[in-house]
Amino acid sequence: MKRRYALVTAGAQGLGLAITRHLAAQQYTVLMHYYRSAAAAQAVQAELSAAGCEVIGLQADLAHRAAREQLMHQVAALTPALHVLVNNLGWYLLERLPTITIEQWEQALTLNCTATFHLTQLALPLLEAATPPGRIVNLGDSACDRIEAHLMATPYHIAKLGVHVLTRSYAQYLMPKGITVNMISPGFLENSVGSPPQRLPAGQPGRFRDILGALDYLLSDVASQVSGTNLLVTGAWNLG
Repeated sequence: MKRRYALVTAGAQGLGLAITRHLAAQQYTVLMHYYRSAAAAQAVQAELSAAGCEVIGLQADLAHRAAREQLMHQVAALTPALHVLVNNLGWYLLERLPTITIEQWEQALTLNCTATFHLTQLALPLLEAATPPGRIVNLGDSACDRIEAHLMATPYHIAKLGVHVLTRSYAQYLMPKGITVNMISPGFLENSVGSPPQRLPAGQPGRFRDILGALDYLLSDVASQVSGTNLLVTGAWNLG
């Protein structure tokens, strides 16, 4: 089988780690981005290497333009073609609107939206070079498809709304090149910040494997015409 490469941002912990493990088990060479979780990244590499998988850790602070550019230079040095880009990086700022500082505001917008835009832009030559053309999957939020008031984590929600617009915009632009761009929007997950809502229609938080099932579909051959979609994996929670 021809080697396939996948880049997963924030891929050493939480949902990102589940995605890294899942793609590695499907014989992707996973380029696992991390920032501060070096020890976790090394442990993941050792674990998956022992299982016969190939994972390469790449450190970068994606809050900075130069670091994003350097990350993609590293990716290009490892492979001339990128088959999957998963923009998983996110920062949920658990602060109410009146107490959010300008520094927190700018950081949240950068990590949750600007990094997705910029990494996608930088990755395009590698995605176009893949056979078949690459797939892009962005991680969203259960409410990112509608404009609502959010007194908590306001810049996070604004940023995820922006990623929704980016997903649809890149999808329209890249479909003629055969590159699909989609979004998976989880509900309250097993590792979500804060206490579980009292009334979850599914009766329990979502599991990582629920997200992985959606990812499998979007990367499959039968989804080659699916682009610009925001796939809600929320257990019918937070539907407005």
